[in-house]
Amino acid sequence: MGLSDMFARIVALIGGAAILWRRLQGSAREPAIGSNPVIPAARPQGSIPTLKMPTARGWAPGQTPVAAPGLKVNAFATGLKHPRWIHVLPNGDVTVAEALFLPGGVKSVFDYAMVSTMKRAAAVGVSPNRITLLRDADGDGVAEIQGTFLEGLNQPFGMALLGDTFYVGNADGVVAFPYTTGVRRITTPGRKLNELKGGGHWTRSLLPSPDKLKLFIGVGSLTNIAENGMELEEGRAAIHELDLASGQSRVFATGLRNPVGLAWEPHTGVLWTVVNERDGLGDETPPDYLTSVCDGGFYGWPYCYWGQTVDDRVPQDPVAVAKAITPDYALGGHTASLGLCWLPAGTLPGFPDGMAIGQHGSWNRSTLSGYKVVFVPFENGRPAGPPRDILSGFLAPDERVSYGRPVGVTIGPDGSLLVADDVGNVIWRVTAEQPI
Repeated sequence: MGLSDMFARIVALIGGAAILWRRLQGSAREPAIGSNPVIPAARPQGSIPTLKMPTARGWAPGQTPVAAPGLKVNAFATGLKHPRWIHVLPNGDVTVAEALFLPGGVKSVFDYAMVSTMKRAAAVGVSPNRITLLRDADGDGVAEIQGTFLEGLNQPFGMALLGDTFYVGNADGVVAFPYTTGVRRITTPGRKLNELKGGGHWTRSLLPSPDKLKLFIGVGSLTNIAENGMELEEGRAAIHELDLASGQSRVFATGLRNPVGLAWEPHTGVLWTVVNERDGLGDETPPDYLTSVCDGGFYGWPYCYWGQTVDDRVPQDPVAVAKAITPDYALGGHTASLGLCWLPAGTLPGFPDGMAIGQHGSWNRSTLSGYKVVFVPFENGRPAGPPRDILSGFLAPDERVSYGRPVGVTIGPDGSLLVADDVGNVIWRVTAEQPI
């Protein structure tokens, strides 16, 4: 057992004692979910925050997540290394971004504890820095062709194809590569289009505008609550808009601590995102959320959350707080909702129009949350009803180990739902249990 593993176990024991003490201070909270959630008052955790992550185990042979009634799941591809995001090309090829968190300088005992715990959870390590291409040439729901599509990248995440250009969201900026339909590998050097700050929340999701002239980019914060100063957060905790013709970039919306998945609601043409909120205030405080995003909108981070609820750990800006927009739909505390895609009615049997969301799972709460793929129904362009599970069973019942952790979600070339699992190293495929 290495020093890091030993330290992680010691941290787990200390964390377990802290969790027990916090549970004794009050009863378990109901999940803060929906358009009008009940959010408990903040209970700052101080210098010993709740730190609880399951050990990554992976899937046993033949083991799969649990599909909702009427659905079935199979492995579309296996043998990947930390697959995070998925993109489907017009010819039916599937590209998968494989990348890992690269911790920066460890400056405190808590930093070391966090990194050690993340290693045990398979959430940190040497990044593959590549995109893999998958092809199901015979249409049986399993990709029999698998190979490197792009390599030598810098923590790649978001992907988009517009015309004959393939775009990649690296941690430090968007890169464009020439693409020819059907190629299984790109070797031509890319062209960097903009500069983004790496580190911290490093994922850079990409979403083309409906007219295909712009790319929207999700850029997370460097820190939890700007504890190192707002100057280091400039341009972060935001969604950027990149004009592809001029190369000019601007900040589209701000105050979004870590906006990851981006999607269009097709009936209204409104942009939506899922956001990971701040840590250290309690199991359900504040909830992660799904929200529409307007041009110029400010959503509170770091000064406040869920509208104008002030976070008094942060030096305040009353003018910013006054203009903070309340998110549309709470997803529960610390679910780490990352993946997002629009799911048209009938894509999966019994599911109306709505959004599919990949919830990577919590670390900063006494009872774990997330670790599943959920669906939020929509009516008239708005969330309309409680979330429903699509896939669950990624977490052991005793919460000690995780078999997988879902991230990116998208509709596959055959109309199935594809899910990236970065602990199981699998792309899952969800379809109707019986042919429709």
